[in-house]
Amino acid sequence: MATAVIMPKQGQSVETCIITRWFKSKGESVSVGDILFSYETDKASFDLESPVEGVLLEVYFGDGAEVPVLVNVAVIGKDGETTDSFNPGHTNASPASKTIIAAIAPETLESLKAVEIQPEDETKIRISPRAKRMAENKGLDYNNLHGSGPNGRIIARDVEKAQSGDGSVTKNIQTQGTEYTEQPLSNVRKIIAKAMQSSLQNSAQLTHHMSADVRYLLEARQKIKDKLPTDKSQQDITLNDMICWCVIRALKKFPEANSHFLTDSIKTFYKVHLGLAVDTPRGLMVPALINASDMDLTKLSKELKSIAEACKKGSINPELIQSTAATFTVSNLGNYGVEMFTPVINLPQVAILGVCTIINRPANIGNNILGFVPYIGLSLTYDHRAIDGGPATLFLREIKEQIETFRY
Repeated sequence: MATAVIMPKQGQSVETCIITRWFKSKGESVSVGDILFSYETDKASFDLESPVEGVLLEVYFGDGAEVPVLVNVAVIGKDGETTDSFNPGHTNASPASKTIIAAIAPETLESLKAVEIQPEDETKIRISPRAKRMAENKGLDYNNLHGSGPNGRIIARDVEKAQSGDGSVTKNIQTQGTEYTEQPLSNVRKIIAKAMQSSLQNSAQLTHHMSADVRYLLEARQKIKDKLPTDKSQQDITLNDMICWCVIRALKKFPEANSHFLTDSIKTFYKVHLGLAVDTPRGLMVPALINASDMDLTKLSKELKSIAEACKKGSINPELIQSTAATFTVSNLGNYGVEMFTPVINLPQVAILGVCTIINRPANIGNNILGFVPYIGLSLTYDHRAIDGGPATLFLREIKEQIETFRY
């Protein structure tokens, strides 16, 4: 019996996915677990494995096609089996196919075939998110690539050809002048732009700045670095991991900062689901580490690295990068040398901590002796609709005290 291959639904907000590359061709035999194709949402990349063994009888969408979720993409079965009933929108579809199709809006079904043939603005650079990320990682200018996907869309194999030196992927670009360049926004950049604008328009944000003595943190970090070469069980705990640990401790004392503002109510959480701002080739992502408050420092460090790496690879669970997944966010720009900044809140969260660079400042180190002490900048942005200035300041001071009394 033939089996439909359905475009999965990756997260509640995902409505369509882009097929970036097929690894199997129509008529080719496949086994259970074989990767059929790669696809992307607007936030992450995935591989789809074959659910059954058989022959790839039909493929309804090619490389570069944007496909609604829960729609039949292909059919696997035995040679000679009919596939007509699996065609998306077919009036004689099987009961299972009808159930799937019923979940898709009629206007979406009408546009299924148009996805690949609708003309687009010729000035736009049509490139899949995966291909764009590959080109940026390889240092290739994708503006000069010729796409082999539908409507000239640049897909992953075009970038791979360019990297191998195949000159056939280069196209002529009409000169527009040398004063500027103009490129369309990527889907991820559009999402970030919309979220940031909405955050500033729909909340009352205010930022307080404070500094914390990080001598104990630096001592702990040096101990860890000294143990790493000889102790294989030693987790490489970073300064950011330690600061996140201190933030969690402070949130337990000031739970009002561990909340969501819902216009008519405030939802305060018992546990901390910590958001971590991660810079990726596709743009800023803020994955949530669920139940971070239940973890010891070693576990926290390991899991923070895991979600950051998943974001950079494009394999993060889409549900974890929704702003509602985290209860509080930390954004660290210290490695870039930023001394002070104003982080923007991920609504409906009510606060976000910006971590700045370490600066040596003159201070009394005891017995009226002046010396240089390393201080780290802390910038707390909070929603004044949910938190007043006094409690916000006390919360920021608690983070400072947690850092200054840290022991490892």
